[in-house]
Amino acid sequence: MDGCTECGFVFAQLDPGSLPAALRSGAGAVRGALEHAQALGRAQVRPGPAVWSPLEYACHVRDVLLVQRDRVILALVEDVPDFVPMYREQRVDLVAYGGEDAAEVSVELTVAGNLTAKVFAALSPHQLARRCIYNFPERAERDITWLGRQTVHETHHHLGDMQRALQAAATGTP
Repeated sequence: MDGCTECGFVFAQLDPGSLPAALRSGAGAVRGALEHAQALGRAQVRPGPAVWSPLEYACHVRDVLLVQRDRVILALVEDVPDFVPMYREQRVDLVAYGGEDAAEVSVELTVAGNLTAKVFAALSPHQLARRCIYNFPERAERDITWLGRQTVHETHHHLGDMQRALQAAATGTP
């Protein structure tokens, strides 16, 4: 996966040295979208049964940041680790994303973005080249640079999802 046709994100356009700033910026943008949705009273509104609310997307991004941080650490201490799925769909209900406090999630997004950015900021070029097995969108061997770009992509992609969910909730269309 070198890009996303749905959101237009192109992995190669993100220089590895820019990963920490992009992670902080992405988390900040998701936080801003969540705070905007909360101000409008729509943070918990699902535009349709199969579409997450802005709050649920924000919780997902927070968890992605933290899971990816742990995956980087694992890839630094194990040779070519095979990452288990994060069970993104199951987390929505199991962790009750829709019932979380939006103000707390906003703070947690900043913390998660900063923690993940710090890990990437400390990596050498050799460490960025370490390999891992990533299972999404298909099982493939990747390097930590790709993992960082995928993490930034998640923030970018789900920011768009949040904006579409908020628009759909405002217009009443799923």
